[in-house]
Parts: sequence; structure tokens; C-alpha cells
Amino acid sequence: MEKILLVDDQQELLHGLAVNFRREGYEVLTATSGEAALALVPRQTPDLIVLDVMMPGMSGYDVCRELRRRGVETAIIMLTARGEEIDKVVGLEVGADDYLTKPFSLRELMARVRARLRRRPPAPAAPLGRYRFGEVEVDFERLRATRRGEPLELSAREFDLLGLFVRRRGEVLTRDELLRQVWGYDEPPATRTVDTHIMKLRQKVEDDPGNPAHILTVYGEGYRFID
Repeated sequence: MEKILLVDDQQELLHGLAVNFRREGYEVLTATSGEAALALVPRQTPDLIVLDVMMPGMSGYDVCRELRRRGVETAIIMLTARGEEIDKVVGLEVGADDYLTKPFSLRELMARVRARLRRRPPAPAAPLGRYRFGEVEVDFERLRATRRGEPLELSAREFDLLGLFVRRRGEVLTRDELLRQVWGYDEPPATRTVDTHIMKLRQKVEDDPGNPAHILTVYGEGYRFID
């Protein structure tokens, strides 16, 4: 039974969603605040999170950003009363996988949940094992990395991104291809999340992040990794 975490400060809406998700056969967890959601996720490890944006205290954006900072890669669908494109972009930039504007159709929400749960990042062609470039050594099997012998704190997404670069080293990878291969999008959205992750990864693995030697920008195209 797949587990869904519903996060919304509106008790009536939360109750209604919980009833309907249980009828569809899901195990349901609920939280009425961002702080409660952050406490629940590591203990309950939901398969998907439906997260309201507009909440007192921590907003949905804050919760999503913090979950991604902690390396939590659980799929997140954000709900909001706002309908402006910029709000959708912000949601995607902080790490959301999908976005639905209130009022929404329950049928559409259920369809998006099912689609997201079916979607899995493609399996790697072969295990990478250990790989070294510059002063960085990465153990992809144990998800550990060091630079000059000191541990590097890489998120699960950063390991996936770096793994794809290593497998396809020397090739130019477009942002859309990275969103498909690493984030699992069928139709990549207009978002700067790839650039944000590349910037953070460079800060960890490059001697000079402003003048990288390994993760190179190919202007107008995408990125190329060289060792």
C-alpha cells in the first residue's frame, strides 16, 4: 500500500482529501503545519507528498526547500490558491515535482498522484562503483564522496546528477535531457532547477566553482563533464 502525506492547514479540506485517498486504497498521513510535516517525513517515509503552499508559519515553499536540502527525494505535488505562472516556477525551483491550483478537480489530483507514483528515474546501465576525478573520489554504490580526503555532503539528487555526467562524460547534455534522466520528467518544465543543482555541485567538487574544470557550461546547449 502506497503512503501519501497530505499537508494543509485547512482541516475540512484535509479531512476530505484523506477520506478520498483512503477510498482509493492509499495509506494516508496528515499534517496541518510545515513543522509537523518535516517531523513526519523521516519517521514515516511517505511515497508522495501533497503540500499546500499557503500555510501559517512555514510555507509549502519553505517545507519543500528544506526537504530537498535534507536530501529527501520524495515526489511533491504542491497545492495553491494562486494561479500566476511565477508561483508555479517558484514551486518547481525549490524542488516540487508538480503543481495544482485551487480549486482543483479531485479526479485531476488523483490522476497526477497516480502518474507521479508510476514514474521512476531510469535504472543505470551498469553500476559505476568508485570513480575519481581531480581531487574528488566518489563511491556510487555506497553513496559516499570525498574531496582531498574530506567527506563531501552530496544529496541523492547530486549523486544521480554526477552519476549521469560520469556515464556520459565528454557529451553535451541539455537541460531538458537532465530533467528527463535525473528528475524523471516526461515533459520538462521551464525551470532553472538544473542550473541551481549544477551551481551547488560545483561548489562542492570544483577547486574554483566560478571557473570549473570538470562540469563545464556549453552556452546555448547545456553542460559537459570532463575528468
